[in-house]
Amino acid sequence: MKNLTHGKPLKLILLFAIPLFIGQLFQLFYSLVDTRIVGSTLGDEALAAVGSTTILSDMLTGLLNGFTNGFALIIATFFGANDTKNMKKAVGGTVLLGIASAICVSTLCLLFLSPILRFMNISDDLLPQAKAYIAIILAGLLAATLYNVCAAILRAIGDSFTPLIFLIISTVLNIFLDYALILRFGMGVAGAALATVISQALSAFMCFLYIRRKYPSLTLVREDFSISKKLYKQLLSTGISMGFMISFINLGSLALQTAINTFGTNIIVAHTAARKITSIFMLPFSVLGTTLATFCGQNLGARKYSRIKTGIRDTLLLTLAWCAVVLLAAYTISPPLIRLITASGEKEVIDTATLYLKVNTVFYFIPATICLFRTSMQGFGDSKTPVFSSTLELVGKVAIAFLLAPAIGYMGIIISEPVVWFIMVIPLIINMVRNPIFRMSDADDGQAAS
Repeated sequence: MKNLTHGKPLKLILLFAIPLFIGQLFQLFYSLVDTRIVGSTLGDEALAAVGSTTILSDMLTGLLNGFTNGFALIIATFFGANDTKNMKKAVGGTVLLGIASAICVSTLCLLFLSPILRFMNISDDLLPQAKAYIAIILAGLLAATLYNVCAAILRAIGDSFTPLIFLIISTVLNIFLDYALILRFGMGVAGAALATVISQALSAFMCFLYIRRKYPSLTLVREDFSISKKLYKQLLSTGISMGFMISFINLGSLALQTAINTFGTNIIVAHTAARKITSIFMLPFSVLGTTLATFCGQNLGARKYSRIKTGIRDTLLLTLAWCAVVLLAAYTISPPLIRLITASGEKEVIDTATLYLKVNTVFYFIPATICLFRTSMQGFGDSKTPVFSSTLELVGKVAIAFLLAPAIGYMGIIISEPVVWFIMVIPLIINMVRNPIFRMSDADDGQAAS
């Protein structure tokens, strides 16, 4: 267990974030390898089929991951306050609510899968492979959620390193299974999906065993699963808030994908590649945001409000420096990166994806601010503003998908995100400045924020 309420904030944040960053990097690495394997072995059509449904799986796993990360903020607050009894009850509630939400989401999506895919404008020639891939991913959502539950619990008590180990093992297995199921057993895109689910299930099982052996204080008894109205209200408040925040983000991207799916195979492949690279470029934003949520949650429990302010300020400066690095990368090495990811030599694919990256990276200082402020607010108890900001993103992207994209084509998709970023960052900045925590002096530490 690692306490984030003592020591230099930025140093603690970085030490906590590094394993998270490596873990996310491995996940992205697997995603890139998966894209490369599908593209090189099954062709552009199979890659387009997988890419056309990726945003749906991202949206659902993001929703469930948001739930579990939100639940874990309550665990972190109790941990920071040294309240072991309520911390264990929060862990029990996280497990129960995580499992229940995964089963509900998976069941509903499988029941309505055909109309969902039709709504996404997936063409008839891509539909069979797209459906074969996404159905297996949806059926395996419980495996992904169980891993995220275990990882979120460990991060809440300051252990960000252990989930990384299991994630690395899972990633290596995933790549091996990709080749085995696609090439050796000829399962096509279904093999890629099955490899993902099997690997996630294994990482969840290993993480669960580790928690039982390494942290006896987290060993749950029947009493820890008893339903407390007050506690479950706290869990659901933060969980639903963070889950909806992430799902609104992805719903907006889903709306854009429905428009992209009408532009043809080359544009779909280009957008898939550009989004993969964007995920790498923006990785420090999300990792540091997740770290800040835990950091703020623990320090909120310990009533050390000045540390929250310092941690957010120093982390924001660090991410702005990263924005300059990725801007340089976008204007120098985008084409070879796109060819590496897609295994495609199509000029339209390379040029379209490169243009997307060059336009978007100019404005990366805005999503950097958005990521850090949203998760920080969740960590110190503001669950409404992040959801409102994400709602603005959803509305903006839906409007662009149905109005701008049909009028000016893929360029409408490219300019949509910077426009939406400008809109959604405004309420975050206003409420961050107005929050009582940021109006306190260092002498107010230890007193309740009002």
